[in-house]
Formats: sequence, C-alpha cells, structure tokens
Amino acid sequence: MDFDINQISFKPARAKVVDFSDSYYDINQAIVVVKGTKIAGAGSIAELKPYELGVQLGTTSYDYIVDNIKPSKKPAVYDTNDAAVQALKNKQIDGLVVDLPTAFYVTAVQVPNSKILGQFPSVAGGEHFGMVFAKGNSLRRCVNEALSKLRANGNLQQLQDKWLSKVAGAPVLK
Repeated sequence: MDFDINQISFKPARAKVVDFSDSYYDINQAIVVVKGTKIAGAGSIAELKPYELGVQLGTTSYDYIVDNIKPSKKPAVYDTNDAAVQALKNKQIDGLVVDLPTAFYVTAVQVPNSKILGQFPSVAGGEHFGMVFAKGNSLRRCVNEALSKLRANGNLQQLQDKWLSKVAGAPVLK
C-alpha cells in the first residue's frame, strides 16, 4: 500500500509514527442524536453539558468533547465507532460526537430516526483529513504537489462543494 486515504484526522501524536499529506478536507466535529429525545432540542454547546455523550476511544472527537464541550458527565468511550453507534441506537448515550462526514453516514445508514443536531465551530489550528504514508515515504511530496494544484485550480473546492459541503445542512452550534 502506498498510502491510506480514509478520513484520518491529523494529530501531532499520530504524526510521530506516520507522515501525513497536506489537508485534503478541513472538517468540523458534529453531534448525532435520536429525533424526539430531550437532547434533540438543544441549540447550543452549553445546552449539551448535562447530557451523556459517547465517542470512540482515541479519536479527535473525544478530544473535542473534553476540550471544548466540557460536559458535566464524563463521555462514554467505546473501542469502536460501531459500538458507539449501537449505544446511541440503544439510547445508552444521548448524543454521539463524530466528524461531520461520519455524522452523515451515521444518520443516513446506521441509526434510524436520527439527525445531525449540529456541527461545532472550527477550532484554532483546524482539524483536517490527510492521507497517511509510512514515515519517510517520498510519494508524500508528489501527493502534496497534486493537492496544491487541485487547490489552486479550484478542483478540490468543487469536489468538496459537490460531495461534502453543500449537502451539509448541519447548523453550527455555538
């Protein structure tokens, strides 16, 4: 395998063991809830604090909950995203925090009667997806050059607008 392009968020700790390309998609975190539940009426980050939020262990979503939402209850942590999704289905948690692209999948395919309550504001430094390479892989330079050209000629933005951004419809919770 030359590289992995699989919605992997850059984190400094991850970059110690692998190399990342430049960003191919800047992302926000989002929260998925079941329609008709108490949390489904929340309209701000402050209103999320009393609820039990769930998340996959070791993800940027966990970091977002702890660093930015700061709920009154410790987040429920699951070994896999599938387990966290199941907890939402079973109403063992009130809300599931994932990156926005994953939230679209969760609501469209995994959890019937769910919705994206909202996405969270971008944070300083921004979270982004990058392609992952083995440390020192020279292909990374070529991929970054290609990304730079796609960004400069507008093609990267067109792809994001067509397939990711325009379908969002997820309000920003503040």
